[in-house]
Amino acid sequence: MPVRLLSINNKLTSLLFNRPFPAPTPIFPFSPLQISSFAMSYRPNYQGGRRGGGPNSGRGGGRRGGGGGGRGGRGGEQRWWDPAWRAERLLQKAAEMEILDEAEWWDKMNQMKKGQEQEMIIKRNFSRSDQQVLSDMAYELGLYFHAYNKGKALVVSKVPLPNYRVDLDEHHGSTQKQIQMSTETERRVGNLLDVSRDTKSGDDSGVASSRGTTKPLPDVKRIDSVSTIETDSSKEKFSAELKKKQENLNASNSVKAMLSFREKLPAFKVKAEFLKAVAQNQVLVVSGETGCGKTTQLPQFILEEEISSLRGANCNIICTQPRRISAISVAARISSERGENVGETVGYQIRLESKRSSQTRLLFCTTGVLLRQLVQDPYLNGVSHLLVDEIHERGMNEDFLLIILLDLLPRRPDLRLILMSATINADLFSKYFGNAPTIHIPGLTFPVAELFLEDVLQKTRYNIKSEFDNNQGNSRRRRKELDFKKDNLTALYEDVDIDSEYKNYSASTRHSLEAWSGSQIDLGLVEATILYICRHEADGAILVFLTGWDDISKLLDKIKVNSFLGDLSKFLVLPLHGSMPTINQREIFDRPPPDKRKIVLATNIAESSITIDDVVYVIDCGKAKETSYDALNKLACLLPSWISKASAHQRRGRAGRVQPGVCYRLYPKLIHDAMLEYQLPEILRTPLQELCVHIKSLQLGSMGSFLAKALQPPDPLSVENAIELLKTIGALGDAEELTPLGRHLCTLPLDPNIGKMLLMGAIFQCLNPALTIAAALAHRDPFVLPINRKEEADAAKRSFAGDSCSDHIALVKAFEGYKDAKRNGRERAFCWENFLSPVTLQMMEDMRNQFIDLLSDIGFVDKSRGASAYNQYSHDLEMVCAVLCAGLYPNVVQCKRRGKRTAFYTKEVGKVDIHPASVNAGVHLFPLPYMVYSEKVKTTSIFVRDSTNISDYALLLFGGNLIPSKTGEGIEMLGGYLHFSASKSVLDLIRKLRGELDKLLNRKVEEPGFDISVEGKGVVSAVVELLHSQNHSLLSCLLASKYRLGLLKLWESLTDQSDKKGRISPKKAGFSSHVQIALSFWVKTLRVLQSW
Repeated sequence: MPVRLLSINNKLTSLLFNRPFPAPTPIFPFSPLQISSFAMSYRPNYQGGRRGGGPNSGRGGGRRGGGGGGRGGRGGEQRWWDPAWRAERLLQKAAEMEILDEAEWWDKMNQMKKGQEQEMIIKRNFSRSDQQVLSDMAYELGLYFHAYNKGKALVVSKVPLPNYRVDLDEHHGSTQKQIQMSTETERRVGNLLDVSRDTKSGDDSGVASSRGTTKPLPDVKRIDSVSTIETDSSKEKFSAELKKKQENLNASNSVKAMLSFREKLPAFKVKAEFLKAVAQNQVLVVSGETGCGKTTQLPQFILEEEISSLRGANCNIICTQPRRISAISVAARISSERGENVGETVGYQIRLESKRSSQTRLLFCTTGVLLRQLVQDPYLNGVSHLLVDEIHERGMNEDFLLIILLDLLPRRPDLRLILMSATINADLFSKYFGNAPTIHIPGLTFPVAELFLEDVLQKTRYNIKSEFDNNQGNSRRRRKELDFKKDNLTALYEDVDIDSEYKNYSASTRHSLEAWSGSQIDLGLVEATILYICRHEADGAILVFLTGWDDISKLLDKIKVNSFLGDLSKFLVLPLHGSMPTINQREIFDRPPPDKRKIVLATNIAESSITIDDVVYVIDCGKAKETSYDALNKLACLLPSWISKASAHQRRGRAGRVQPGVCYRLYPKLIHDAMLEYQLPEILRTPLQELCVHIKSLQLGSMGSFLAKALQPPDPLSVENAIELLKTIGALGDAEELTPLGRHLCTLPLDPNIGKMLLMGAIFQCLNPALTIAAALAHRDPFVLPINRKEEADAAKRSFAGDSCSDHIALVKAFEGYKDAKRNGRERAFCWENFLSPVTLQMMEDMRNQFIDLLSDIGFVDKSRGASAYNQYSHDLEMVCAVLCAGLYPNVVQCKRRGKRTAFYTKEVGKVDIHPASVNAGVHLFPLPYMVYSEKVKTTSIFVRDSTNISDYALLLFGGNLIPSKTGEGIEMLGGYLHFSASKSVLDLIRKLRGELDKLLNRKVEEPGFDISVEGKGVVSAVVELLHSQNHSLLSCLLASKYRLGLLKLWESLTDQSDKKGRISPKKAGFSSHVQIALSFWVKTLRVLQSW
């Protein structure tokens, strides 16, 4: 046995499966999860009827028709299939309804509106129609109304109401969990705590010397834009050298050839105007169409002018880019145009990579890199020109930077700021900076014809079927679902008189327009449009914009079975998605043979991030998956939504790069005309906790006041949610000041939750897993989406997770496998066999190294001690899961058994589902009662992503504050949502251990040099002991289940009814023959227990 575990139950697990950490293939024929599921339900696994609903309800009917309707229950009385019984029951329910007195409730609502009361909760048995009346009343009075718990609780409020209220959920709200701790575990943990206290009291005199050298919190490393020249004479000399070098380069034939190309760009025509505007104004806004040359030429114009004017030594230009690849490629392009190598006069700096030298005068970097420089150098001393590119994308970092620059410019009158946008929205930015002057540069594209849905239908003769044609039996429910999903643009279209608006089109086209719905993309129409282009239009690549991988894979399947498009000798069909492996990337950009047409199925990644030069035809479905943030429900949403006019313009422009093109819009012109001009900025549709940490680190004052100065300020509730979360995880104090933990989190380029998890991994000697998980969550999941091999990919991911019930552990094991394969030179084969991206894994490895450097800078890691000093518990599943809990809290899910499956509930939104890509998606029963997760997102349902099953003790020791219950007989967490009860001695022990643990952590965070493994050894040992006593404990999990009475009977039979070979007589034991295998297993289990 590789590690001697502390608890008997974990010794049992280790003996049976020969490992303390999950492995892909256990040596025993059953996994812990299978054993738990099998033994917890000792009756035959028939698919019988549902259990009745009464307090003493009977079990559901069996598969053979037996069962149902226990004494006092209503289960056997349910006969909804019987029309007569159903009618009688509905009448009975109607008779039980109360009658609404409209005048009475109008007066009550009016009084509440005028009074101090914020809300009114109504728990009355009103019908749905009466509930609607109450809702209409509230609306008329300017109040908010919401029905909860299936209409059993109605709330009228002065403020908006969330979709779910845990305090009004009778069935799935706050629940009580009984903590079961064995006497032996209680004794051992208590002894370890006593030893720890004795050691500390005996060592008090030597505390100062035992702490070692503590390191103060360091400043963030300065990221200098360019090298500075000290004296005036050296500056003059350096400026002359730069000018001479530039003149020599300009005389070369290669640079002359490049210059002739540059002169053809539209940006070159405004060179003089641009340089004059920069010289005369502190702020300039430039808008330019795609391909006009603004990104490569404008910074170069400034550089050339400054060097020619002998100001090269003082010329320190920074140009920000929203993406790493853009910073690298633009620096390379400008260097090539100047006849230099990257890193000479022109360089770049991104996270984990830099190419620059003492000669560098123009530096390209990501916006995040510049923000980190501002932490140490708030005035950007020495920077002469700052260009912020792609501001039209309205990324959160870009909007944040603009607020800082608005305050900085009056203090730096010598600084020149140039804002560059790809769309004509210069006025918005101009007004923000006090009506700054603007310049517009026209694009270099060929004309592109536009066809809208009405024209496409006319040409292709495609007939759209109503969404209800194939749902006749369920059309009412279907209509209700679609009405719920309906957006404003689709609703607007439904008010149009089709016959009048489209009278010049054929009857068939008008019929299809009548049937069209914007709620879903019609892939049949997309296929028909591709077919029309291939049969009737000239050669040229086709680019299809879809919403995501589901649409791409479904359309791929359709094309493959199409008798015409499925001909591989004539058509090259390529998917393009951010999560796909890059093995086919070259084919996407390469031109196919003359007799072959390229068809690219892409998401909005092809809008501006990449350019496919040979595209002539664009098919635009008009939608993209966009992240939004519901501050009221504290929920991120990722749903297909209509794009903006600016995005539609970008998509059309993809078709005119090399020759005149055509853009096929698969939505009506009316919809296009009603679209938003621009996409909502990211600051309005994402959580703000990471931004709030930056605000505090830069000492920019109140978070709410600072963000109120944004170009488009976020919802104050979003700011409040961010502050609440930062307080919950300990990054902010009660007065919204940065705590020592918060100051450390500022130095890590991570979401605060992930940053805290990384720090806890270093503290509790689980560093390697924490580094891997942090890198994956901060960058991207290394598991890729293979075409037509989804089942194999899912199986590979599950094999990495083993029996851990953890997506995070799957990441750790996959990375470890990659490292092992890399040592043997097999990394490519390993990634191919296991559906992993080698590029992503290499990036994760680089990020891990960066995180180690940062942890070393702030004192949490001493590199001289070696990796082993920080990885004692890296292969201890219980401790790794506890560290995950410490970082991801308060992202907690309750796992509640519902029959043969598990249902999942959160405090904020109630019932959720496990994301289909998770290793936990196919698990029906879980051994432990809780999960922590990385992200909760709403798509077709509310899903939790990247989840890990955790124990009570992990939550109690590493979660939020422990609050005494109102009765004093238990512990509450998450504002009372989680309630734990136990004996007084157990509760006292948990409180003591948690108190000692918190003291150690607070001291470690304040003094990073403090060695917790030495002075806190007893406390850490007690924590490990307690975690091992429950996590993945098969027997404890089963005995605590709802079937404990049956299990006690099983336990007795194990000791009394087995023969010498460990077999049990089913008749003697009172069990059916279907549980023979389960009982035999438990006999073996008992013998193992007895041997220990």
